[in-house]
Amino acid sequence: MDTTAGTLVKYKMVIDGEWVDSASSQHFESFDPFTGKPWALIPRGNAEDVDRAARAARKAFTSGEWPKMTASRRGALLRKLGDLITEKSKALAEIEVRDNGKLYAEMSAQTAYMAQWYYYYGGLADKIEGQVIPIDKPDTFNYTRFEPLGVVGAIIPWNSPLLLTAWKLAPALAAGNVMVLKPSEYTSASLLEFMKLIEEAGFPPGVVNVVTGFGPEAGTPLVEHPLVAKIAFTGSDLTGQKIYEAAAKGLKKVSMELGGKSPNIVFDDAEIDNAVKGAISGIFAATGQTCIAGSRLLVQESIHDQFVEKLVAFAKTAKMGNPMSMETQVGPVTNQPQYKKILSYIDIAKAEGVTTALGGAKATRPECGDGWFVEPTIFTGVKNSMRIAQEEVFGPVLSVIPFKDEEEAIAIGNDVVFGLAAGVWTQNMRRAFLMAEKLQAGTVWVNTYRAVSYLSPFGGYKRSGLGRESGQEMIKEYLQTKSVWISTAREVPNPFIMR
Repeated sequence: MDTTAGTLVKYKMVIDGEWVDSASSQHFESFDPFTGKPWALIPRGNAEDVDRAARAARKAFTSGEWPKMTASRRGALLRKLGDLITEKSKALAEIEVRDNGKLYAEMSAQTAYMAQWYYYYGGLADKIEGQVIPIDKPDTFNYTRFEPLGVVGAIIPWNSPLLLTAWKLAPALAAGNVMVLKPSEYTSASLLEFMKLIEEAGFPPGVVNVVTGFGPEAGTPLVEHPLVAKIAFTGSDLTGQKIYEAAAKGLKKVSMELGGKSPNIVFDDAEIDNAVKGAISGIFAATGQTCIAGSRLLVQESIHDQFVEKLVAFAKTAKMGNPMSMETQVGPVTNQPQYKKILSYIDIAKAEGVTTALGGAKATRPECGDGWFVEPTIFTGVKNSMRIAQEEVFGPVLSVIPFKDEEEAIAIGNDVVFGLAAGVWTQNMRRAFLMAEKLQAGTVWVNTYRAVSYLSPFGGYKRSGLGRESGQEMIKEYLQTKSVWISTAREVPNPFIMR
């Protein structure tokens, strides 16, 4: 990057190990959500840049150092990258905060923790093993190999760019693939800064490439490029559907982590104070800009009023302001379109007849300055059929829905098109196991919320996605299986008969 364009930081893309401008030489502005003002210039990539990156990646996959490396050597590079991330995690977090407005308190912990994905998959790289099959044919030796797919295109969202890059990049590289990364146009800077660590770690040119730009100009060409074997995407379900349709034309492999409208279910035997904290964490942490947001709070009727009273009182104490301050608890919305979308959903909910228990408007506190802030909002009197309960808002807006018993909680919890996550708050272990079994969600938390790990698979049911990320088994999302047959027979039998 440089600062030749006035006070704005000017970045370049990375293709084939080189820092380059876009083919058009055009840039676009990246905005600081806290100030609402531009701070960086990002290259405006297009189909020509994607083609250069895909060809560079394919070349790196088929020739040069990368395909000659042992799996152990690939793992060592990933672990070295993990060391560099640990060393530079605070600097990376500062860039993330400036670009997406999330709290430094959270992002600094997140950028430090993401090193674990590179350590974990670095250790797994040389443990990808096929098997010998005791085949039912005489004089025949049969075994399997797991092999990389080739060029993987990854499209990264704006809410946690570096962490969600790690979820894709670490296993893909461990499996021997090469990557073309396309970050969100709203948050490209941190990934470009991260590429300095890729370079420093010693990955060969072309193994990891970054093309920045807008979806139609850079994202679509990446999905459609004939050299790209797989697309890994995190984002909304509607965008995911379009990507899935486009990828299908090329018969590409696809993994997707999409939207959510997760139920956070509180029973009357729950530890109330803990459940209140869990509800707050589920929706107001990260300003609600997380796919796993517990945006539907289901509360058993017998404790509904008491619980809402405690919830509102706790939420009122949330401190808003500069996301770089360690005392701030609710930061700005990452981009202006999302800010407007959240406010529009607040208006939709009010028109549907909900009761506003807290917030329900843009934040005008002095500490919020000119940034894109929305007051933490709690709606009661919500019916699960309402749009505010069915559609993903992706902001600090909570819908409280009462329920009678376990059966109704399960019915309401599953009555959405999504199935990414769910929370359950109860001291009854029988109930905990029942809810975990019956809820249609890829992750179910009991007496906790928003816990993730590199060790545990993550993904969704229904319109919340395809495939999984993290965990040992998911590395197969980036591999293909080959079956090898070797005959030890002295003579070839009748060639007109299938063996």
